[in-house]
Amino acid sequence: MRNIVWIILLLLILGAGGGFLALGAFPPEPKTQTIQKVLPNERFGPKG
Repeated sequence: MRNIVWIILLLLILGAGGGFLALGAFPPEPKTQTIQKVLPNERFGPKG
């Protein structure tokens, strides 16, 4: 009975390690979002 607990614990640790290795090898892509910002008109006006 005690051996089963150790085997399950070992499998969980190996699974977590494999998951971390997979994330390191293939990281998720960052989300890209378009930013629209209104610029004031005086910035493009004549200088002076």
